[in-house]
Amino acid sequence: MTRYCVDPERHELIATWSTGGGSLATRITGLPATAEPTLLLRLARALTQLSAAAWATYTHPASSAGSLDSESEGWRREQERQAFAEVARALTDPHLPQDGSLTVSYSPLIESAHRAGRALHVLAERELTAAVLAEAATELAAVEQAELGDLTGRAQQAVALSREGASPAQVAAADRLLDKDPFGPATIFSVIDPTAAAVAAAHWLGAAAQVAAEVSGEPPAEVVLEADAIEELPHETPTLVLELLEAGVSPYDTVTGLVRHAMLVADGTLPDPSALREQLEALEEDLADCSEEERAEALGPGLRLTPLDPRRPARDLLEDLLAGIHGCWLLFDDHTEHTEPVAAGDEEGERAEQYRSRERFAGLVRERAAAHRDRLI
Repeated sequence: MTRYCVDPERHELIATWSTGGGSLATRITGLPATAEPTLLLRLARALTQLSAAAWATYTHPASSAGSLDSESEGWRREQERQAFAEVARALTDPHLPQDGSLTVSYSPLIESAHRAGRALHVLAERELTAAVLAEAATELAAVEQAELGDLTGRAQQAVALSREGASPAQVAAADRLLDKDPFGPATIFSVIDPTAAAVAAAHWLGAAAQVAAEVSGEPPAEVVLEADAIEELPHETPTLVLELLEAGVSPYDTVTGLVRHAMLVADGTLPDPSALREQLEALEEDLADCSEEERAEALGPGLRLTPLDPRRPARDLLEDLLAGIHGCWLLFDDHTEHTEPVAAGDEEGERAEQYRSRERFAGLVRERAAAHRDRLI
């Protein structure tokens, strides 16, 4: 989301947002030097809340909620998205206190706009109001642009967000990037929505696991775990993804299910109590014959409610899946004869042979990924 700040020295309203690799800032407008600082901060806070509410319609699309029946979660999300059209009016004609009472909107988006509008009403600066209206239009347009899969300009901040769904256009764009570099080019983190990128990466991990399994003799779902013996890897999540793919779950459903689960945990919700109960029962069985010291050591870090970082689940998943592809290559390389013998201590020769090995592996993965591209979505 975009954060709005007040520069007290220059008397300016500033907007900042993340690009995935750092943050950008722009000047929105000048502020009246004689205005009460608390009122200016109130305006900036309300605009930040407005941005957060607008981007929540992107990260939590109605299409991911299942039902759109009246009063359902999907219906509520759809209503919030349609409220974009009411923002300008709330900014220019906000609810004001009357007879000691104040009308408050059920919509977080519209209520944020009313709060900003009340601050603008008190400031009574025509140029400031016009600048805030233009800025709100820019921010809402960025959300709409991201929904269409175009993450350029202000919409680039979507790369720093986790989304319950994934744009087919963004998944296709990520697939093209991985076709150029199956190990994951750096640009995949800065130009692609991380959930969509993770969907494509799951597809490519499945292809990489099949290639590694063929040369190693290991089951595809276990190749990343085996590679962890060669080089330390975050193997748990890639292994879980491979197990789901092997069970017939699509890359899209695999990734969005994991991300949605982690987002619910981040919101303080327990998504699947029955699964947690089974997890606890299995843990109790494993620890039944352990001493108190062994139990304390096993339970030291606590029980994880999600395999992903709930603060950044989509990005965390993407990183783990690309690490899993690297792990597949490690196992492939460990079970493949070198094309040219390398003398001990010949670092340049080792680097050249490693490059050739990665290229051979990448070529095989491309073939496998292309053969099953119909499974991507």
